[in-house]
Amino acid sequence: MLISIFSLTALIVIAFLVIRFYPAFGEKPSLERVQSSPQHSKGSFKNPIPTSMDTSFSTSLTMIRDLMKRNANRKPGTDIPRVGFPSFKHPHYVTNVTWFGHSASMIEIDGKRLLLDPMFGRAPSPFPWIGGKRYSKDLPFHMDELPSIDAVIFSHDHYDHLDYGTIRKLRGKVNQFFVPIGVGSHLEKWGIHSDHIVELDWWDEVEWSGLTLACTPARHFSGRSLHDRNATLWCSWCIIGNSSRLFFSGDSGYGPHFKEIGSVYGPFDLSLMECGQYDPRWAPIHMCPEETVQAHLDVKGKWLLPIHWGAFTLSFHEWTDPIMRVTKSGAEQGVHVVTPRIGETFPVEGDSYPSSIWWG
Repeated sequence: MLISIFSLTALIVIAFLVIRFYPAFGEKPSLERVQSSPQHSKGSFKNPIPTSMDTSFSTSLTMIRDLMKRNANRKPGTDIPRVGFPSFKHPHYVTNVTWFGHSASMIEIDGKRLLLDPMFGRAPSPFPWIGGKRYSKDLPFHMDELPSIDAVIFSHDHYDHLDYGTIRKLRGKVNQFFVPIGVGSHLEKWGIHSDHIVELDWWDEVEWSGLTLACTPARHFSGRSLHDRNATLWCSWCIIGNSSRLFFSGDSGYGPHFKEIGSVYGPFDLSLMECGQYDPRWAPIHMCPEETVQAHLDVKGKWLLPIHWGAFTLSFHEWTDPIMRVTKSGAEQGVHVVTPRIGETFPVEGDSYPSSIWWG
């Protein structure tokens, strides 16, 4: 009996120490840091409209059922196509966009190079050796060969967007980080000096190096461990330069905020809009592909780049379902859907854009 009690106590202590000190979990921001935000109430950040997931026992059973299904095509059977980056020399006066899978993207605009949600790790997990691995065996580049980055922009702190290992490798290559309120605490714990971090609230904007960066609403949630649910804010971003205007949705369920953003900052030459990892059981926090197209129309976008797919399996749908549905809906709505291969760079100008069906 004493041995059992000792073992249980030891496990509890070890679990506490891991949660408290394991660096990948990040750092929960102080209450003083976040409580001035209009989005913060009663100890956490809130969405302006009801946003909850179905966590009932019966729903949990259906997810276990779906998880056990065989031949569900939730992952590609072979390594997926990708293009070595950089694929060509980019003229600085033309806006270029490169998609690296999931939501990770690079924007080159007005001579500045920006990374959006650069998750370059093996798995979206605090323990990279656990969890669903990246579809592609290799990235389109080696991290040590990545060019210097003027700024990194994060939408929220979930593991499939904010990766500890990636930040550690990017630290010497990045001049500035732009994040929603509270997320800077994670970066500071990982060695980024506070002078290189700018935290913004919804509808805040900053003029930086000739660009306007606006932090705009999203309908989602945040958290990296057991004790920090909604301790930091989540957001979308508007990136406005002299040559073009771009919208980055981050993660979001569909809602009226898209029309609000379109009214204030639209129209956009390109929207990078999430379209994967959806399910009816968590519809309030992730759009289905048809809603992705509608959100693109709401923000007054010209071209639509579907993101949040093509790298990890975080839902129960087939891995090609997001892109097949979003291109179908786009065609029906007259929307130009851009479909680059992973690592492929395309210019945001004229009427020519990648449209190959490479996943077929």
